[in-house]
Amino acid sequence: MTRIYSRDRAIVFKKTNEEFGGLSNMAPGYPLEINRIKIRTSEALYQACRFPHNIEVQRLIISERSPMTAKMRSKPFKSETREDWDDIRLLIMRWCLRVKLLQNWDKFHELLISTGDLPIVEESNRDSFWGAKPDEDGRLAGTNSLGRLLMELREETKTYDYTKYNLNPPQVSDFFLMGDEIPVISATLFKSKAVDNVKKKTEFVNDSQLDMFDL
Repeated sequence: MTRIYSRDRAIVFKKTNEEFGGLSNMAPGYPLEINRIKIRTSEALYQACRFPHNIEVQRLIISERSPMTAKMRSKPFKSETREDWDDIRLLIMRWCLRVKLLQNWDKFHELLISTGDLPIVEESNRDSFWGAKPDEDGRLAGTNSLGRLLMELREETKTYDYTKYNLNPPQVSDFFLMGDEIPVISATLFKSKAVDNVKKKTEFVNDSQLDMFDL
């Protein structure tokens, strides 16, 4: 479903060096760690999840210093993308954003809260699914899936006690990174400390919240 946003009544981000550029998956300075594997950006993590059974492609993506190059690395292997990707990509992105939050709590939480209650919109010249494109009236039009996932996450941070947060992997089959299954991620309020990956009962994460997307 296409939504229309007015720039003057929304938090709009496009480039990572802008005020709200840290909301972008391309933003540096939000390092991740899964199964003791260091990943520079949430974009690289998201792209690696396309190829759960191709360790070499995942390694190519994760090894890139530039998130845009990491994204481009996946394109020659598009035919090897998991078959259900279009059906699960929202779940995967939703999970990636929560990993970013848990492992960079102070910095990312502060940025999310600083957006107030305004709509969050990723401006894009080409992608109206994850973002929204400028229209002839100067407004932004698109599904804005990334912005809406960020707004959902912002609301959750106002309710849930993240000192007791256990992040489940998304409920999809074959969820692997570099040959190993991705486990539950547990945190006791990070305050910028590294996360420990543990297998334990998950207290929170309800994938049914993706019902908010009327696509």
